[in-house]
Amino acid sequence: MTSFLTLLYKEVLRFWKVSFQTIAAPVLTAMLYLLIFSHVLEDHVKVNGVSYAAFLIPGLVMMSVLQNAFANSSSSLIQSKVTGSIVFVLLPPISPLAFCGAYVLAAILRGVLVGVGVLVATLFVVWPPFEAPLWIITFTLFGAAVLGVVGLIAGIWAERYDQLAAFQNFLIMPLTFLSGVFYSIHSLPPFWLQVSHWNPVFYMIDGLRFGFLGVSDVSPWLSLAVSVATFVALGGFALLLLARGYKLRA
Repeated sequence: MTSFLTLLYKEVLRFWKVSFQTIAAPVLTAMLYLLIFSHVLEDHVKVNGVSYAAFLIPGLVMMSVLQNAFANSSSSLIQSKVTGSIVFVLLPPISPLAFCGAYVLAAILRGVLVGVGVLVATLFVVWPPFEAPLWIITFTLFGAAVLGVVGLIAGIWAERYDQLAAFQNFLIMPLTFLSGVFYSIHSLPPFWLQVSHWNPVFYMIDGLRFGFLGVSDVSPWLSLAVSVATFVALGGFALLLLARGYKLRA
C-alpha cells in the first residue's frame, strides 16, 4: 500500500497546490452558466414540473465533476510524459492496479471537490429539494470514477498536448454537452433522442438529477447499471494498457 498511498499523495498535492485554478475556476465557470441561463430562461421554461434553475443545477454539478475528473488524470500523465518525469513513477515497483487506483482516486477527489463547490455556490441562487441523497453520492462518485479512468486512458494514449486537447474537444465535450445538462432529452427529435440513449454521460447526469429532484428521463437503476458497466469496462481496459506498458515503457 505504500506505493499506492505515495502516488495518491503526489497526485492530490499536484492539483491542491494550484487549487485556485483547479477548484475555484471551474466553480466560477459553472456559476456563470447558471446565472446566464437561469436569468434568460427561468420565466419561460419548466422541465418535468420544476423550475429551470433547479433543473439546471444537477447537470452543472455533474458536468463540473466529469470535466475536472478527466482533466486531473489526463493532464497529470501527459505532463509527466512530456517532461520525462514519468520515469520516476515507472521505476518503483508499483502494480498496474495501484497505479490506476491512485490516479483515479485523485481524479475522483478533485471532481467531488469541484462538484461540492458548485453546489454550495448555486445554493445562493436556488435550493433544490435533495430528494434522494444516497443517489446523489452514488452517481457523483461513479461519474468521477468513469471520467477519471477515461482521463487515464487519454493520458496513456496521448504523446503531445494537442492530442490530449483533441481527445477532450472531440469526445469529452460533445458527450458532456449533448447529455441533457441544459435540457430534457424528451425535448429532442426522435433520432437524437435515440442517439442520447447511447451516451453513457446522459445516464450519469440523469441519475444525479433524480437524486436532487426526484424526477428523471429514465429509471435511476438503469442509469446506475450503465454507469457501473462503463466503469468496469473502461477500468479493465486501462489496467490492460498499464500492464502492457502501452506508450509508457520503451
